[in-house]
Amino acid sequence: MEETRNFIEAFVQEDLAEGSRCCGQQIHTRFPPEPNGYLHIGHCKALTIDFATAEHFNGICNLRFDDTNPAKEDNEYVEAIQDDIHWLGFDWGDRLYYGSDYFEKTYDIAIDFIKKGLAYVCELTPDQFKEYRGDTTHPAVSPWRDRPVEESLDLFERMRNGEFPEGKYTLRAKIDLASGNFNMRDPVLYRIRYINHHRQGNKWCIYPMYDFAHPIQDALEGITHSLCSLEYEAHRPLYDWVVNNAGIFDKKPRQIEFARLGINYTVMSKRKLRRLVEEGRVAGWDDPRMPTLCGLRRRGYTSRSIRAFCERIGVSKVDSTVDWALLESCLRDDLNNTAPRVMAVLRPVKLTVTNYPEGQTELLTIENNPLRPEDGTREVSFSRNLFIEADDFMEVPEPKYKRLQPNYEVRLKGAYLVTCTGCVKDENGNVVEVLCEYDPNSRGGDPADGRKVKGATIHWVDADTCADAEVRVYDYLFSDPEPDGPDKDFIDCLNPDSLNVIEGCKVEASLAKAKMPEKGKDSQSYQFMRQGYFCLDNKDAAPDHLVFNRAVALKDSFKK
Repeated sequence: MEETRNFIEAFVQEDLAEGSRCCGQQIHTRFPPEPNGYLHIGHCKALTIDFATAEHFNGICNLRFDDTNPAKEDNEYVEAIQDDIHWLGFDWGDRLYYGSDYFEKTYDIAIDFIKKGLAYVCELTPDQFKEYRGDTTHPAVSPWRDRPVEESLDLFERMRNGEFPEGKYTLRAKIDLASGNFNMRDPVLYRIRYINHHRQGNKWCIYPMYDFAHPIQDALEGITHSLCSLEYEAHRPLYDWVVNNAGIFDKKPRQIEFARLGINYTVMSKRKLRRLVEEGRVAGWDDPRMPTLCGLRRRGYTSRSIRAFCERIGVSKVDSTVDWALLESCLRDDLNNTAPRVMAVLRPVKLTVTNYPEGQTELLTIENNPLRPEDGTREVSFSRNLFIEADDFMEVPEPKYKRLQPNYEVRLKGAYLVTCTGCVKDENGNVVEVLCEYDPNSRGGDPADGRKVKGATIHWVDADTCADAEVRVYDYLFSDPEPDGPDKDFIDCLNPDSLNVIEGCKVEASLAKAKMPEKGKDSQSYQFMRQGYFCLDNKDAAPDHLVFNRAVALKDSFKK
């Protein structure tokens, strides 16, 4: 077996030792998302830990939907979560479960807790419940804490039968009102909710709380290690109390906590992300500015880059905030090796090669990726009529400007050397056409006479064969690096310039054949020379309407 890579694997290794709690057992973890929204990059850390830990120890990992709070749950999210997990390269085999599968068993265990004197039906309202938990030194006792067992059993059955309104009763555990851990001060185990469940319909009107249902579900599935985020550390005594008092489990799961993932310039709350969607501040859960996995995939992030990101941030017991630039750096590292190089002009101006024969076209051979010779070459057409970037020409150049300017020679990528001879302007003085002459003995961009060329190499497309495209350039969704900070409304931190739509772009002819990604596969990404990495938008693009999203710029701002 490989060496342990983090403290979680070290704990698991200890548990596998002879005489320990897991000796002889197969390591068994689970990923338990709530189907009330789409997975985001924060969930990705958790699911990677759950699945990768099982893989490391030749174990298994369940996928279990925590659907015990039906208010916002939906089958749409169930299907999307499965797609995202498969896209990342993980699989649960035939071990797909739902928390609602265990409603009957959980109810039976609650009945047993009442019979043992470990639970009682309480009539405190939520506000009274907070008051009766007391403070650190003066706990208060619910007036119904000593309700007779038979009375609690009767009321709990009638709660299930739908005889009472929401909020009238709850089932509470009877543990320790003097505990310094407020989670142990008679927490609520069940509450009444009249709401349709995405799988159970209206069969149930009482629902177990997460702290009661989750340890039972783990134990029923034979989970050896329940890996969860750090906020559940204070809930661990309650987790163990539930499993130990259920009295039906020979082998008990071990809960281990790790720090959640925080990234600057974003929020990691599904509730807040849902608000962005419902208020129309983004174009859905898969908006490429969203930190959701479907949004990142649509933007052009690859599954490899996200898994590499999770590996680089590691596993910690201390909460911290990671720079979004690290995620971009992981994507850039991946695409630099895999993305074909193509030419696209985002803000075109016409370039006319005046001494090139009219009506003539030639094909130039250009490498697809200089880092991968095995990716081969492609042919790009060249003619008298080209497009270049508008900012690649200045009639009155700034100091140290090395691109097209009057009487100045530059290289056209993979083509010829050209010298600017002038320009044409419209009635408002705007440049609408740049004129140049080419050196026919410089095919490939190098002069035959060996002269030194000071000008830069600029990209271009053939105006006679290029395709039209729309390009979308994204920035941070929030302008504040801590939009979730104290005394802030995250809505006020939204970046008004997070999306820049550029129409009228010109791309080389090969991109007209760009294909939509297959279901569950990464998009085909391209490096637009000097622009960044782009992919075809998997939702808005069509054969007669090319739409490209910029996944990430070329420049890496992350300090490695």
